Amino acid sequence: MILGIGNDMVDIRRIEKSIEKFGQRFISRVFTSQEQQRAENSAGRVASYAKRFAAKEACVKALGTGFRNGIFLKDIGVVNDEFGRPTLQLSGGAEKQMKAITPQGYDSVLHVSITDDHPWAQAFVILSGESQTK
Repeated sequence: MILGIGNDMVDIRRIEKSIEKFGQRFISRVFTSQEQQRAENSAGRVASYAKRFAAKEACVKALGTGFRNGIFLKDIGVVNDEFGRPTLQLSGGAEKQMKAITPQGYDSVLHVSITDDHPWAQAFVILSGESQTK
């Protein structure tokens, strides 16, 4: 069952301007250390950050909250599974909200798709509930 859907588009140039203006302070405030490592080792460094930013925005839309009620940017981490597919790792307020909207007897599953085509980065997130009894 689908519990929430979110999407977001980010102008990569906007993220680039924030990095130029605020540098590591911006990066450290918004991105987890794992996200930073992935982006810094990427040929498309700024686009990598922009895609991750879009995924965070799409995630809070899927959670139905936006960035409030104790949910912060770093509560949502974009990580890659063993096959390189992006997925989301939630902590803090984001994890708490996901648990709150997942019905009893269901496990929550996050599906994410990220892409970029300069100057745009885009992300889609689907939060689904899968029955614990199959």
